Amino acid sequence: MSIYWVFFFRKWGIKQLKNYPLKRKLIYLFSLLISNVTLGQELHKLVDTKIGSKDDGLESGYTFIGSTYPFGMVQFTPSFFSPNKGFVITQLNGAGCANMGNFPVLPISNEVIKAPNKMEGYQKYDRVTRSEAGVLSVVMNDNTEVNLTTSKRTGHANFIFNNSSKKGSVLIGSGINSTEVTESYVKITSNKSAEGFAKGGDFCGTKIDYKIYFVIEFDRPSIYQKTWKSNKISNDSIADGKNSGSLFVFETEINKEVNYKISISYVSIKNAKLNMISESSGFNFRSVLENNQNEWNKNLSKIQIKSKDKDRLVQFYSSFYRSLIHPNIVSDVNGDYMGADFKVYNSDIDHYSSFSVWDTYRTQGQLLAWLYPKISSDMMQSLVDFADQAGGYGRWILANIETGIMQGDPTPILISNSYAFGAKEFDLKNALKHMMLGATTPRLKSQNQEIRPYLMEYLRDGHTFASMSLEYNSSDFAIGIFKNNVLGVKTNSNDLIVRSKNWRNIYNPKIKWLNSRFPNGKWKDIEHDWREGTYKNYFWMVPFSIESLINKIGGKNFAEKRLDNLFERLDARYEDDWFASGNEPDFHVPWVYNWTNSPEKTSLTIKRILDSMYNSSDSGLPGNDDLGTMGAWYVFASIGLYPVIPGIGGFSLNLPQFDNIKISIGKNILEIIKSNNNIDFIKSMTLNGEKQKSTWIDLSQIALGGKIIYNDDISDLKWFIKTPPPSF
Repeated sequence: MSIYWVFFFRKWGIKQLKNYPLKRKLIYLFSLLISNVTLGQELHKLVDTKIGSKDDGLESGYTFIGSTYPFGMVQFTPSFFSPNKGFVITQLNGAGCANMGNFPVLPISNEVIKAPNKMEGYQKYDRVTRSEAGVLSVVMNDNTEVNLTTSKRTGHANFIFNNSSKKGSVLIGSGINSTEVTESYVKITSNKSAEGFAKGGDFCGTKIDYKIYFVIEFDRPSIYQKTWKSNKISNDSIADGKNSGSLFVFETEINKEVNYKISISYVSIKNAKLNMISESSGFNFRSVLENNQNEWNKNLSKIQIKSKDKDRLVQFYSSFYRSLIHPNIVSDVNGDYMGADFKVYNSDIDHYSSFSVWDTYRTQGQLLAWLYPKISSDMMQSLVDFADQAGGYGRWILANIETGIMQGDPTPILISNSYAFGAKEFDLKNALKHMMLGATTPRLKSQNQEIRPYLMEYLRDGHTFASMSLEYNSSDFAIGIFKNNVLGVKTNSNDLIVRSKNWRNIYNPKIKWLNSRFPNGKWKDIEHDWREGTYKNYFWMVPFSIESLINKIGGKNFAEKRLDNLFERLDARYEDDWFASGNEPDFHVPWVYNWTNSPEKTSLTIKRILDSMYNSSDSGLPGNDDLGTMGAWYVFASIGLYPVIPGIGGFSLNLPQFDNIKISIGKNILEIIKSNNNIDFIKSMTLNGEKQKSTWIDLSQIALGGKIIYNDDISDLKWFIKTPPPSF
């Protein structure tokens, strides 16, 4: 009764209350109260999947607007790169190159007679009517309604054909993705089912020959079925090759609805069927959606925010949501997965892929390890297993393929970071073995990609191309710290930690900048060898040795002025000399002020970034989300804790943007309170009632939860810092 009246009065408005008896008024008011309490726990409604989904070039978030499950195998969505082809079942969130987009499905309120070929001749959806965690609803240009949701390994769709249609068609492209397949096969197995596979694609110029299998099923029989290849439609039940697929035509004059589901496997059609059967709820779309959103609510409630600013809540929970999509499961319900050596393995834990490691090692890896130590441990074991099968760690892994995208040796940093923040249930010694091999063996490959290009030069000369050299320095440091942890020693003098100081070899004292140099030691042009950046916005990428870097250039005052100049603008593109809010090498730089005499500028700068570079529109991100990297940055910046130093469990501090934050750490709660909204930086801080006099907090101090209070005492002119943040 109460739910009915909630929806009734939401539709007709509170002004209508005067026309109804007292009893109905009381029912409405009581129900509205209950509704608001419930909505307060329904955090999935605070996720707007459209944020960052507009194509703005380099400033685009490249986010997808469809449905997925936390760390789930499938992503059911219009592809960012080919939305006119319909709704795909695989898509990376926030990656800046066309990718995956397998098995697009497209409902059309008419009988399709012409062969769809590449499926490029159709229009994308007309408008979005619902886009929140777990569900997407859109209306097509022909007024067909499409509703999408997902379980862990299956996509579920509800199609409602338009009122005038007597027949409705559903296209499924088996030989089509967002780039180009090399092989495909589809077999129509009944008047309401089909199965097949596809192989191949491209990612940022790298060929990715992963193979993916599918099964599809409808809730009712079609009146006929066909296949197509290129420009020819056939009555054959089988089609193969590029630009091919299957076509099901339904009677829609009386019954306008058709329900559809698709499951995938990277191992076999048999396993795809098993995945579908294991998650079977028939075709109860509402039940699947409810289960999905319950799971999102459970995960999103790990961080509970109190705020009157709903727009900022939407930005926060949308960012947190994007942090929990990848890495995603690629193993089947029976434990099978396709290894990096293209052999089938079986595991008693979930196996993960979609590792955008050059990006995620800076933020998202730490967030997952802190909040999800067991899941993060399984992700790290997946990377170790991949290294066993491929010959070493990959930089950017998609399905079972090392793409070799980006530079450096980032996976050891991710693993070391994850261990430091709580993920410890994986093969540590084997993980270290692969780290050491990659760091010391020139030309060692992971599949066909060299793990550390120019390692011989780096070992011989102590440097290589500038930005690559800095990445190797961070990796060396992270490996050194991890080595200490695994061997149970505490020393800053092991070989890799010492070698991490090679950044000093590219410091040019004459100009006080880091500067690439030739193998013979001569300095190159200062503009040379900076990947997706400039020497000014790469300068601070020595996060483990910030104090030493500051001392090199002349001390804290000089460093502060250099930072001030960098932050004159926040919207730098790759070729610009200012701060790039959307580019990973700059992500930690606002916290560098905590190593100067003006730590208040950390909070002030982060507030500027949050206020001016992020919003809740479809253009609301300053750059690629990169599989949750930017989402995790927003989460850390918002709660006032940021993981700056590779391999070290701890946070550099800033004033949080919310008044009250509760973070679930296992069975414990960390509560963060901002006492005074009239001050935009930290003037005082207590942890469990004790005054804190450092801009750094070690993870061990809050491992069992606790209470942080900012600015409860603002009597002092400035926060007194007694203990400097760590630097190695």
